[in-house]
Amino acid sequence: MCFQMPEFGLMALAMMAAVLTGGMNLSIITGSMLSAIVAGFFMSSEFSKANPVAGTILGILIIMGISILTGIVNGYLIGYVGCVAMLITLGTRMIFEGIGLRLTKGGSVSGFPEQFSSIGSATIGWLPVTILIYLLMVIVTYFLLERSRFGHEVYMLGSNEVATRFSGVNTRRVIFLVYVFSSFCYGLSGVLISAHYVSAKVDYGSSYLMQAVTAVVLGGTSINGGEGTVAGTVIAVMIMQTISTGLNIFGTDRYIINIITGGILIAVLAIRHITGILSDRRKIAARKEKSSTT
Repeated sequence: MCFQMPEFGLMALAMMAAVLTGGMNLSIITGSMLSAIVAGFFMSSEFSKANPVAGTILGILIIMGISILTGIVNGYLIGYVGCVAMLITLGTRMIFEGIGLRLTKGGSVSGFPEQFSSIGSATIGWLPVTILIYLLMVIVTYFLLERSRFGHEVYMLGSNEVATRFSGVNTRRVIFLVYVFSSFCYGLSGVLISAHYVSAKVDYGSSYLMQAVTAVVLGGTSINGGEGTVAGTVIAVMIMQTISTGLNIFGTDRYIINIITGGILIAVLAIRHITGILSDRRKIAARKEKSSTT
């Protein structure tokens, strides 16, 4: 679980950042894998074989650089052009997937330096390096979104974009930076996934997309934006990973796991909607009772 959870958890953080603004990032998987594929061609080159350490460092930088570039594309189209986040990221998801398939012809890229593949299995004491990277990003995300001015603007934007814009906040810039940060998170996840599999392929980590959305909603983040905590998402990731690992141990079919994940997502959304309606009714009843007594 400690080796698998960081990959999933970083995808969930990437999704959470976008959802907080009232949007969604459907290109987190294909964006990270396209970056890993491009870097994979470099890391499997003769240069990297002759200089494995330099090849590993440059490979990681390529993954992060291309991931951030994909975030810049999404952020610009959503923030500055004003396109709908779900539709834009759906389109870029298909573009990134198509480019990745064109480059690999449906296969995978392998032959990475041993120094790179060791990232996915290295430990410090009894703790995997991957879990330490994940915990570091959790802390960074917490302070960025919940303890900074930028994070305050993100929550304001998700609650009411028009009011936030009229309050003097550059909402376009905030949206742009949110998707860039999201790309940084899923780029880092791409590093861990490709190091774990010692190869890169378009459909690696494809199940993380729906699971990330489920974890974000299960962790208390409102799908409409403006509400949610990093701690809630992290706890939800742990719950989802525990369920997935437990089902795998019992030999449950992968497709059944997808059905269960989808069922959890629907159940959480339904419960949140019903409790919201009941809460509103109680408030209305309380106000009527108060007005009648006065």
